[in-house]
Amino acid sequence: MAGNFWESSHHQQWLLDRQDLIRERQQDLSVLTEEEYQKIFIFFSNLIQILGEQLKLRQQVIATATVFFKRFYARNSLKCIDPLLLAPTCVFLASKVEEFGVISNSRLITTCQNVVKNKFSYAYSQEFPYRTNHILECEFYLLENLDCCLIVYQPYRPLLQLIQDIGQEDQLLALAWRVVNDSLRTDVCLLYPPYQIALGCLQIACVILQKDLKSWFAELNVDIEKIQEIARYVINLFELWKSYDEKKDIQSLLAKMPKPKTQPSR
Repeated sequence: MAGNFWESSHHQQWLLDRQDLIRERQQDLSVLTEEEYQKIFIFFSNLIQILGEQLKLRQQVIATATVFFKRFYARNSLKCIDPLLLAPTCVFLASKVEEFGVISNSRLITTCQNVVKNKFSYAYSQEFPYRTNHILECEFYLLENLDCCLIVYQPYRPLLQLIQDIGQEDQLLALAWRVVNDSLRTDVCLLYPPYQIALGCLQIACVILQKDLKSWFAELNVDIEKIQEIARYVINLFELWKSYDEKKDIQSLLAKMPKPKTQPSR
């Protein structure tokens, strides 16, 4: 494991270029609009979040699972692997990588079945179709596509350091932390270093709480344009949420989504 972010595979291999990202998505964007694509990824990020919470995982593990999920589809079409299979596979792998401990196969499948049935019945009329063998097979495919680059640096630690520098601001920390969680529903984790994401989310929290930290931001030796770009991604997400009724829209979006040719056999 690299001791610091700049030497890590996260920095050297997994900070992608916006144009490359758009190019890789062309196959899916020939079927879906950019907004529909984003809505589908918001849905699966929510599914990973709820699955992680039901399994009593730390937020760091859930965030890493979400980054794995986004990295896979940054290089692959949605029709390569059903996202409903990849999502729990990412949770399964992230729990090992983040040294949370291995989730037992039976517990993972049972939790998936319960979450799909009780929390996402508005999206899926049938029960969770996958079993342990599908998850284990998918994990190999995921590892291969991630090029075994499994260490993910998250914005949470830099955020804590920034808040410490400002002076203990519990309300600001709580809100900025939530904005970092929301940022996982955008592409920023694929495009920017975690400390910049932490700053972008902190800036949004300052605006919401009407805290004037302009002089503090001015003293930072950072590319403020990048921070503004990150803030715009998150604000665009908030705008999208205003008009997005997931319970109403998601079934038609999942029906339209490109799918793998073969569905699982029991």
